[in-house]
Amino acid sequence: MKYEPVIGLEIHAELLTASKMFCGCSADYASAPEPNTNICPVCTGLPGAMPVANKKATELAALVGLALNCSVNKHNTFARKNYYYPDLPKGYQISQYELPICEKGWIEVNAPSPLPPLPKGEGNRLLPSEGEGLGMRVRVRRVHIEEDTAKLFHEKNYALVDFNRAGVPLLEIVSEPDMRTVEAALDYATKVRAILRYLGVNSGDMEKGVLRFEANISVRPVGSDEFRTRTEIKNLNSFRALTRASTYEIERQIKIYESGGMVVQETLGWDDVRGVTTSQRSKEEAHDYRYFPEPDLPPLQLSDAWIESIRTRLPELPEAKTARFISDFGLTPSEARFLTSERALADYFESVVAKSKSPAKTVHSWIAGEFMRYLNDSGVSIEDVTLSPEAFAKLIDMVTDKIVSGNNAKIVLAELIKNGGDPHEIVKAKNLAQVSDEGFIQDAVTKIINDNPSEVEKYLGGKETLLQWFVGQVARATKGKADPNVAKELMVKGLEERKK
Repeated sequence: MKYEPVIGLEIHAELLTASKMFCGCSADYASAPEPNTNICPVCTGLPGAMPVANKKATELAALVGLALNCSVNKHNTFARKNYYYPDLPKGYQISQYELPICEKGWIEVNAPSPLPPLPKGEGNRLLPSEGEGLGMRVRVRRVHIEEDTAKLFHEKNYALVDFNRAGVPLLEIVSEPDMRTVEAALDYATKVRAILRYLGVNSGDMEKGVLRFEANISVRPVGSDEFRTRTEIKNLNSFRALTRASTYEIERQIKIYESGGMVVQETLGWDDVRGVTTSQRSKEEAHDYRYFPEPDLPPLQLSDAWIESIRTRLPELPEAKTARFISDFGLTPSEARFLTSERALADYFESVVAKSKSPAKTVHSWIAGEFMRYLNDSGVSIEDVTLSPEAFAKLIDMVTDKIVSGNNAKIVLAELIKNGGDPHEIVKAKNLAQVSDEGFIQDAVTKIINDNPSEVEKYLGGKETLLQWFVGQVARATKGKADPNVAKELMVKGLEERKK
């Protein structure tokens, strides 16, 4: 029997606000000088302390909901979610349950083809994009506001708790179980992260725990529309962990069913070192939390005018920007998605294109190639790049105009990134200008042909792939100054003359 996974994701994202969700303490717990310094009676759960909802966090939550095509509930309420852990100072978490701030949204994802048929009401199939699998629309069940917990530090014989994080605004984004492949779940998670970063509501830095995934997974026979027992994998803090944990859990459940067993509903952790899921506790249902309305917080009443004012703050989101880059700049879907994966990268690309006379695809090639190689090697983020779009555009145009060769332009780019300056001045100072003079290049071509009789014989014998090697030798002999097109033309001519 063949099985398919049924996957839903819960995404927890800390909101970038100055203060915590229900008090005035700083939400910047990472910069706190000492543990338990950004605290007060409210966020430590002392008796009689009264919470007040954070207006900024409410605005950001609505902004995220609108970006995910959700409806915003004009009347939404807070609830007490009751459970006890050492990192939950009140013994309950203030969250939202019956009336969240946003619900009934959707996001488009790409998934490998072919996909199994979706049962009625489980999601909408979209048309395939160029060069990809089928696209589908994953429904977003709800977006709700809650508060983060404190942080535990475990030692050999004891544990320490730091309440600086307790009460930081947290947004939970819950999907419907519409995904049928790990790849679709990964694309969904990637796109939600990109949207959060575009909106400026979350840094997306998963290593710091500000964005965390929880995967709800079950498996069923292909073609079935039943929902079998599911497990929940908690606190996945990287795309790699999400992919590995989900894949492992799917295989584990299939093996259980194939051996005649039954999957137990439980909450699992992910052991990244061993590559296995581990049982943490039996899976709670909603009634286990004994939700009831938060008596210390009135319902949020949001007007139509307020919701529309939030809607006007929506930027051009990744999917829309990707479509525009394809239509306006003639990029392929993969090229456009790469550039729009980060808002700062997309903005930088457009700035370079606006100041360059070279084709947009040429600009993309430079950014995706040498520019990104520098960022990856140096660990510098796109937000911290000092190379101005003007200087980069000027350098790219110098290559287009054959003022400098592509290889020597890489040298100039490295100098621009490191020390700044003007591309023309750097080319002049380092004597890197490209030479198209046939006499200068012909001397190098003749010498290389004369010095390499064995390679000439192989080329004339039919190994025409050696032509690129000969052209490379010209570039080396002229220190990258020779126009590669002229060099290739003269080299072909010189080699052909040896046939006579």
